[in-house]
Parts: sequence; C-alpha cells; structure tokens
Amino acid sequence: MGAVKTKRMPRAVREQQMLDAAVQIFGQRGYMAASMDEIAELAGVSKPLVYLYLNSKEDLFTACIRREAKALVAAVRAGVRADLPADRQLWEGLGAFFAHTARHPDAWAVLHLQARTHGEPFASEVAAMREEIVAFVTQLILAAAREAHRDPDLPEREVAGLAEALVGAAESLAAWANATPGVTARQAAATMMNFAWAGLGDLMAGRPWSPPEERAGTQVE
Repeated sequence: MGAVKTKRMPRAVREQQMLDAAVQIFGQRGYMAASMDEIAELAGVSKPLVYLYLNSKEDLFTACIRREAKALVAAVRAGVRADLPADRQLWEGLGAFFAHTARHPDAWAVLHLQARTHGEPFASEVAAMREEIVAFVTQLILAAAREAHRDPDLPEREVAGLAEALVGAAESLAAWANATPGVTARQAAATMMNFAWAGLGDLMAGRPWSPPEERAGTQVE
C-alpha cells in the first residue's frame, strides 16, 4: 500500500492560525516580550514559516491590529438596526462593542494598549479604526439630535465632541471590565448607557447643561 497523503492546509487558513496565536501572545505578554518562537509553537508551525507568511514581527503585529480592528468595527456596525429608536440604537451599539471586547480580551489588549504604546506604524492603524467608530457614533447621535430638535440641518459639529467623549469612555470601560472579575458585557454596556444617555437625553430634549456665569479670576479658557 502506498503512503497516505495528508491534505495540505490552504495558505489563508494557516495564516489565520498564525494570527490567532499572535494575538494571544501579543495580548497576554505584550509586543516587546512576545517571541516569534512562542507564536510559531502556539500556531503549530515552524518559525521560518511564520516569517515566510508574515515577513517580520512588526508586520505580524500590524496584521493582527488590522484584522482585529476590522472585526471590532464590523461587530459594532452589525449590532445597530436603523429602524430602532435613538436610545435603542446606542444601546445595541454599546452592547455589540462590549460583547466583542469581552469575547476577545487579547485582541482588545492589542488594540487598546499594545498598539498605542509602541509608536508608529501601530498607533496609526488603531487611530484609523477609532476614527471610523467615532464617525459612526457621531452619525447615530446626529440623527437623533436632528429628529429631536426637528432641525435636519443641525451641524455635525454640535455632536462631534459628544461622540469622541463617548467612544473614549467606552474604551476605558472595556479595559476595566475585562480586568475586573464578574463584570459582564451587558453590565458594562448598561453602565455606559446610564452614564451617556442621561446627558444625551437632556440634550435631545433641549435641556443642555450650561456652565455657571463667569466670575472675575475664574474664567476657563
């Protein structure tokens, strides 16, 4: 009898295995401490094969960032239904965000911590992802604000800062939730919703908070 031939794994599948292993190692050990030997061993391949597919540690890390950023953005977009009321759209979007970051803590560590602390080109990759999420959240808030104020021409700048603040708070809360035992994705989303919607609800109703009248020597630039 002749030797049994094993089916060769497609390159795309093998590459995803390498990225899975790399995300786990980078997320748990950090970019500097992670070794290509560890990544290759976890992926079940040789180190030369990792280099053949992904060229270098820097290129491998960049590929991880791009894949995980794309997955996070897709999850948030998929979680929002356009036919829902404004508060439900925000709730569903936050729920999708926290569910994804909770299911993929190593990926979130790569995006939120590792990529941002090791300079270029990694920081730029994450910044592009963040801009896309902020733009998406801006449009959610803007649509609700225009409807509430019955002003279809309400400028985007009126809510752009709110979207930046909301995304920044959600990022920090996701990192805290992943590091705090017992905190579920739903609980994190509810915390964020209570934090955000109380203020947004007043804004939509035309009751924005205003700073107190300035007194001499206390002006805030």
